[in-house]
Amino acid sequence: MLHYLTIDLAGQIPALNVFRYITFRTGGATMTALFFVFLFGPTLISGLRVRQGKGQPIRDDGPSRHLIEKQGTPTMGGLMILAGILFAVLLWGNLTNPYVWTVLFVVVGFGLIGLYDDYLKVSKATTRGFSGKFKFVLECAIAGAACYVIMSAGKAPLSTSLTFPFLKNLVIDLGVFFIPFGIIVIVGCGNSVNLTDGLDGLAIVPVMIAAASFALIAYLVGHKLFAGYLQLHFVPGVGELAVLCGAVLGAGLGFLWFNAPPAMIFMGDTGSLSLGGLLGAVAVAAKHELVLAVVGGLFVLETVSVIVQVASFKLTGKRVFAMAPLHHHFEQKGWAEPTVVIRFWIIAVVLALVGLSTLKLR
Repeated sequence: MLHYLTIDLAGQIPALNVFRYITFRTGGATMTALFFVFLFGPTLISGLRVRQGKGQPIRDDGPSRHLIEKQGTPTMGGLMILAGILFAVLLWGNLTNPYVWTVLFVVVGFGLIGLYDDYLKVSKATTRGFSGKFKFVLECAIAGAACYVIMSAGKAPLSTSLTFPFLKNLVIDLGVFFIPFGIIVIVGCGNSVNLTDGLDGLAIVPVMIAAASFALIAYLVGHKLFAGYLQLHFVPGVGELAVLCGAVLGAGLGFLWFNAPPAMIFMGDTGSLSLGGLLGAVAVAAKHELVLAVVGGLFVLETVSVIVQVASFKLTGKRVFAMAPLHHHFEQKGWAEPTVVIRFWIIAVVLALVGLSTLKLR
C-alpha cells in the first residue's frame, strides 16, 4: 500500500523514492511483522488459552515427558504469524504484483485448512483432525490454482521450465506437467514443515532461515542486472516476493519469543502448513524448486524418516528409527529437547549456506 501511495508523490518529494526499493520495503516488512506479533501476541495467547482449556492434545505414543511438560499449551499460534505477515505485506508490498497475491492465496488457503484441522483436534480432544485424503485434495487444488497463475504470469518457455542448481544451461520445459510438479513442491513443502513442528522452536527457526535465503534468491532472480551477472534465469516481478519473505522472517522472530522453550503456544497446523506452502510457492515462482530441497533439507530429512519408518514397518514389521519423525528418534535416544532443537537449527543453517552457494557456482 505504501508503495502505491508514494508513486505519485515521489516526483514532488524525492525522499519518498526510497519506497520504490525492494530492499527498503523488505526491511520495513520484517520490522512491521515483528512488532505486530510482539504487540498482539500476548492477547491472542490469552484468548486461545481460555477458549481451548486443555490446549493442544498430545500424542500418547510420543515421548512420555511431553504428556507432562506440554499438556495444556494452546495451539493455533500460526494465527499470529499469518496476521503479522498479511499486515506487513499489505502495508509494504507492491499490490499490483501477481506473484504476491498468488503466494498470499496459498498462505491463506493452507492456513485455513490447518486452522480447521487444529479446531477439530482441540474441540474433540484428539490428535487426529479431519480426513487426510480430503485435506490433501484441498491442498492440491489450492497449489494447482497457484501454479497455473504463476505459469500464466511468467514468460514462456521459462514459466513452465525446471532449472537445475550448479548448471546454468540445463533447462527442461515441463509444459503442462509444470502444474503437477509445482503441486508436489508446494504440498510437499507444506506437509514437511508440518511434520517438523514437533518440539518448541524446532520448525520456526528453519522456516525463518529458508525464508531469508529465498528473500535473497527472489531478489536476485527478479533483478535483471544481478541475475545476468550471476547467470541466473531472470524472472521479471518475482523480486517482490523478497518483501513477503522478509515479513515471514519478522513474524517468525516475534513468534519465537513466545514459542521458545518452554513454549507458551504452538503454531499448530495453522502455521506449519501455511508457512511450508509459502516457501514452496516462492520457490516455484523463482524457478528454484530444487534449491528448496537443499535449503529446506531439514524438512526433507524429517519427511523421509517418516516414509522410511512406515514403509519398513509395513514390509518387515520392524522400525528403522526409535520413533518418527526424526527429532523424536533422538529424543528417545536420550537427547534433551534443547539439544535436538539447536543441533537441528545448525543443520538448517549449513544446508541454507549450501543452497545459497548455487547462486554463484554455475
